[in-house]
Amino acid sequence: MSNEMSPSDEQVATLKARVFALVLACPAGRVTTYGWIGKALGYPRGARMVGWIMNETPEGAPAQRVINSKGELSGSWAFGSSDLMRQLLEAEGITFSADGRVDLKRYGWDPSRDLSEEELKQILDDAANIPFDVSKRLLYLMQNDPASPMRGTMGGE
Repeated sequence: MSNEMSPSDEQVATLKARVFALVLACPAGRVTTYGWIGKALGYPRGARMVGWIMNETPEGAPAQRVINSKGELSGSWAFGSSDLMRQLLEAEGITFSADGRVDLKRYGWDPSRDLSEEELKQILDDAANIPFDVSKRLLYLMQNDPASPMRGTMGGE
């Protein structure tokens, strides 16, 4: 695949900044999903892509608030302990079902639903000015993985 048809380092850095801006906007005591973030960014099938970006979470971002669409803590391995992600969420007042899931109807925060169009636009526009480095691994996944919604696109956005 030629570089002119692939997302650029700059496009991926902007997308990464927007993902983390939405993660930071998720209120304490609420959770969002990889898919909801993807949808808010214009990638309704971008859950896996958001997960790749979340693998590079910067210090201070409340990554514990991003879970899968089943209410499961699928990213808990990144916290170094399988219980830490759950403990962080419980400290915010989130309760879990007997099978270890979060009730998305009760605690879910969908940026496309819970923010006005103006609020969402402001968050995403502000994020575009935050510089982020893009790892070679992330750029490779965005350009080449069959699950990447940016794969083979001209502008990517």
